Amino acid sequence: MHKFFAATDDEIAAGRTTDVYFERTMEVLSAKGKLDCHAVSEFTVGGLPDGWKWGVFCGSEELIRLYEGRPVDLYGLPEGTVFRPRTQEGIKVPVLRLEGPYGAYCELESPALGFICFGSGVATMSARCKLAAEGRTVMSFGVRRMHPAIAPAIDRASYIGGCDSVSSLIGAETIGQEASGTMPHALIIMMGDQKAAFKAFDEVVEKAVKRVALVDTFYDEKVEAVLACETIKDLHAVRLDTPASRRGSMIDIIREVRWEMDQRGYSNVKIFISGGLGEKDLGPLVRAGADGFGVGTSISNAPVIDFAMDIVEREKRPVSKRGKFSGRKRVHRCMACDTWSVSTGKDVPVCRTCGKEMALAEKLLLKNGKRTKAAESAQTIRKRAMQQFEKLGLE
Repeated sequence: MHKFFAATDDEIAAGRTTDVYFERTMEVLSAKGKLDCHAVSEFTVGGLPDGWKWGVFCGSEELIRLYEGRPVDLYGLPEGTVFRPRTQEGIKVPVLRLEGPYGAYCELESPALGFICFGSGVATMSARCKLAAEGRTVMSFGVRRMHPAIAPAIDRASYIGGCDSVSSLIGAETIGQEASGTMPHALIIMMGDQKAAFKAFDEVVEKAVKRVALVDTFYDEKVEAVLACETIKDLHAVRLDTPASRRGSMIDIIREVRWEMDQRGYSNVKIFISGGLGEKDLGPLVRAGADGFGVGTSISNAPVIDFAMDIVEREKRPVSKRGKFSGRKRVHRCMACDTWSVSTGKDVPVCRTCGKEMALAEKLLLKNGKRTKAAESAQTIRKRAMQQFEKLGLE
């Protein structure tokens, strides 16, 4: 009996989180002797949420672990790849291709999709926020808005997409980093006043933790900001989490806080902003003087990327449902202009935009259920994504 309503690792790996019709499909195919029928399936998406032109592929490490030990081959884009959903010709780009006896992977379709649909959505929104922040710090604050069982997945995907740090203890452990955070309003209220809270935090919390004071609990933000500067000697930043009912113009509040701290010689103290932020809010706040952001719900509750998994080949014969393109495909990419190509042959295509030879974008991830390379760290995957942002000049 579960204490909390969350599936265990064993239950996910056993297909217990799948849709019931896959269980019934397995029953029928078993009765008719067709479980060993060889099939090729592809993971594609027709379009991205909210008019996004690109996505950050994330969640495939869990998918690899899901299929490990089963007699299947898995090809796909490396995690952290910035991908386009379609080629210039309008063909859907397969982010993954799975080959093997259909009975070896039929019942795992639902969890496999869940891993990449959720992970890629969160990673993409994180990337969009990081780009909108124009190089400023972005922290992932969203785990409190989602089921706690998926906190590691949220923080890992947020970090891979571009967030500089994450707030949850288990999320930070997952990515091999230290958790980041400041102080809650609860500490200030329980200590009785702002100065007592600032002083106590500075006295008790280990010195390796940067001192960031929350400055909107009882008084005006600029008053509490100056008080924090005067109370904590090595203050790194103040954080404004002003409630919507008091905001007025957040841009002007930032300007006032910056002005008053500068007037008193605290120009080295940074200003962080949190509270209901989305990607469209960050640019104007940067230009007003914000140095960093804590972004929560808009990242953790990002729109999922609606990948589908479809059979495209059965017993070496191309086949597909209506609306899909049959036959196994190879995915190529031109990194010079971010053009994507899908082909059914082994020839290397030439980029239609710049005329350069394209590179094979897919990698062999599993061979007969065995990994072809060790799992990569979250830092390595994040670096791959960030390098692509810089190279491609994404918007």
